[in-house]
Amino acid sequence: MSLAAADLTADLVRFRHEMHQDPEIGLDLPRTQERVLTALEGLGYEISLGTDTTSVTAVLRGGAPSSTPDSAGQKPVVLLRADMDALPVQERSGVAYTSRVDGAMHACGHDLHTAMLTGAATLLADRREQLAGDVVLMFQPGEEGHDGASVMIREGVLDAAGRRVDAAFGMHVFSGLAPHGQFVTKPGVMMSASDGLVVTVLGAGGHGSAPHMAKDPVAVITEIVTALQVMVTRQFDMFDPVVLSVGLLQAGSKRNVIPETAHFEATIRTFSEASREKMRVAAPRLVRHIAAAHGVDVDVDYQTEYPVSITDTTETEHAEDIISGMFNAERLTRLATPISGSEDFSHVMAAVPGTFIGLGAVAPGTDHTTTAFNHSPYATFDDAVLTDGAALYAELATSRLASLSASQPAFAAN
Repeated sequence: MSLAAADLTADLVRFRHEMHQDPEIGLDLPRTQERVLTALEGLGYEISLGTDTTSVTAVLRGGAPSSTPDSAGQKPVVLLRADMDALPVQERSGVAYTSRVDGAMHACGHDLHTAMLTGAATLLADRREQLAGDVVLMFQPGEEGHDGASVMIREGVLDAAGRRVDAAFGMHVFSGLAPHGQFVTKPGVMMSASDGLVVTVLGAGGHGSAPHMAKDPVAVITEIVTALQVMVTRQFDMFDPVVLSVGLLQAGSKRNVIPETAHFEATIRTFSEASREKMRVAAPRLVRHIAAAHGVDVDVDYQTEYPVSITDTTETEHAEDIISGMFNAERLTRLATPISGSEDFSHVMAAVPGTFIGLGAVAPGTDHTTTAFNHSPYATFDDAVLTDGAALYAELATSRLASLSASQPAFAAN
């Protein structure tokens, strides 16, 4: 009898809780990597480790007949991805398995993603002889602002099976946004691009009672912050939105001292490459011109981060069919508008056809519109979604390999 996801429930919950208690941040996750390697041990995967990050790439060779020659170089390949890193957040969730690492928390559910993909690894290994191609598992560090996906792509994850991946699937849980157990999809633009704007105004300090004898960077920087918001509403189409939020603003040390410098950092979200490119020019230009008008210097650093997440329509429709078939149509919602969060899985989907699936992980009966959202120190995610996520990962790979194999022309030897 084939193994079912429900058979793995206790193991997945245990894995997730242990990982949640021991979060690691960034590209270097040695304890998390070791935990994943232990979970994959004995399953028959070909394992390779990252050199510039503690990633794990695992390849499973399928054993089912294919319309192409029975070789790793000719069979179709599907990739499944889970991110593994935590956030620099002090946990306040109150769960029994709360983080034991000061200042670090799995506040975005990556512990669930990793647990689900290890579960899928076990399910796929159990049905290896049914796989009409190869599966690549992408266990990725550094999604939270470190662009670990690009590092893994550079190190060859998309070609790890011996040929380029044909389809890629990622999943993300939400502590809000969607009801418990609800899957969300969207063909086309699903998530925004993410870029950063870092500005330091270089003034001249002085006494607060005599600002005319100084060059006050505080007055300049506040004007810049306000003007950026106005610029967004006056230079960009409201139907192709731009979001600019200043999350850090620093200046001064005492109320009667005009400081030498003032500094802010902003996140910028765009939903098209056209708006993204326009913003790269418009925002620094506005900052520099306002500073020049006040006779002060300014340092401007526009940081390009993650591109727009664009899902492939065919892969999205395939995922929707699988979700409806495995669960029921009522558990599937196609988003009407994109999500303003950003993802480095966008790099994968820019390189190969793929899609991204959201999964509501609020507690059953909880109002998902009022719960603490991802990245909050109070965010909680329900373990009950782990088996559904693992089962879906496995079925996406199995079914897509079968359809890819059936659609490929027969191989003709010379």
